[in-house]
Amino acid sequence: MVTSEESSTPSDPSRIDLERLAARWRSEAEWDKVDFGLDAEPEPSELNTLNSSGLFHVVSTDKMSVRYVTNQHHGHDVGVVQANYPAPTKRIAYYFEMTVKNVGLKGQCSIGFTTDGFKMCRQPGWEVNSCGYHGDDGYLYRGQGKGESFGPTFTSGDTIGAGINYISQEFFFTKNGNIVGSFPKEIKGLLYPTIAVHSQNEELTVNFGKEPFIFDFEAYIYEERLKLQLLAGKSPLQSGLTHWIVRSYLLHYGYQDTLASFENASEANPSSALVNGFGGQLEYALNHRKVLRQFINSGDIDSAFQKLREWYPSVVQDDNSVICFLLHSQRFIEYIRREELEAAVNYGQAHLAKYYQNKAFASLLTDTSALLAYKIPLYSCVGYLLGSRQREFVADAVNAAVLATNPNSKDQEGCMVSCLEKLLRQLTVCTLERRNLADEDHGEAFFLHRDLSWQSRHG
Repeated sequence: MVTSEESSTPSDPSRIDLERLAARWRSEAEWDKVDFGLDAEPEPSELNTLNSSGLFHVVSTDKMSVRYVTNQHHGHDVGVVQANYPAPTKRIAYYFEMTVKNVGLKGQCSIGFTTDGFKMCRQPGWEVNSCGYHGDDGYLYRGQGKGESFGPTFTSGDTIGAGINYISQEFFFTKNGNIVGSFPKEIKGLLYPTIAVHSQNEELTVNFGKEPFIFDFEAYIYEERLKLQLLAGKSPLQSGLTHWIVRSYLLHYGYQDTLASFENASEANPSSALVNGFGGQLEYALNHRKVLRQFINSGDIDSAFQKLREWYPSVVQDDNSVICFLLHSQRFIEYIRREELEAAVNYGQAHLAKYYQNKAFASLLTDTSALLAYKIPLYSCVGYLLGSRQREFVADAVNAAVLATNPNSKDQEGCMVSCLEKLLRQLTVCTLERRNLADEDHGEAFFLHRDLSWQSRHG
């Protein structure tokens, strides 16, 4: 018996949040834009001619090379120049390269990273909060004038690279495409890619990624991602938890046949505590939700309307609701898909015109109506409406509305989003919070679309 405290008034199916549902269905271009915005930050693109020791060197007009133009008299006669922006931090690693066009009289050129307040008359690594790999002796300098043995010297024609690994918190240097070595990143704050010349006729060119690197930086990132995956794979999970998460997703969206196949094929059995804790609510109207999704995914909107009126009249009793708007819009779209333009116009005038007064529907309604303006609408800017994703979007909205009629439904959020999707959102938030707590905003945030795209590219 259900007590008064356990039961609750069903959620109002007409109050489904259209914007929150629509946020999940984007074109590839829109997802790429979200991906870019998540980790967007300025990147080094050229040498900074305003903040440099200009008495001793000349930077080319394209700001991609530097040449020493005088005679060296003492240690402060360094021609040092930073990039125009600091190394970006919201990623797995950052890397740039320089090529020695002319080793000059003494070959005292160098590459490294320096902070904003670095003395622009000193080699990188000679002052605190800087590091540098020097070509005349192959030494590594880390904040003091005394260097340490590190790697080979470099001369004309060599390409030297410098990078920061934000996962391992290490600097690394390369020579002619091979890693020379790495060491702990102990410098805090923003770091500028820096190169320096220090003897007559030394000349360097820099590559901030506009041209392909000599070092296979993409392979390096690939290896770092694999390390993260292997580390994650070692984390223990409660027995049956993965099975339950997948099961709850299939239950939530009414994929009854797929669920049956999944459970028949699976050897894992979710614990009774997990199933009893939430599975019952998700099994509500499972067969009805499966049938409604099948109707919508096949384009049979009239049958979906008919069954909703028969099974869940409250979902469609208000013809101005989100659900009715989506179903009417999809019916219009189905006419366009079948190239029945006259029927589409008549249906739009009869069932869609009234929605123009509702600003919440304006964007989708404008795109839907615009389908009539194109000779081949599938290849237009609104062609996304003719794809299967739009049908899925409408089916998900109807599914959420039906779940909201469950007398035991506790919240609207649970009707709209599966546990798996909540978990992924929490994971994204956690990675962003972890990055913020690091004080320096280091590392790449988790973003499922990006990870799936990476997986599809790399098998």
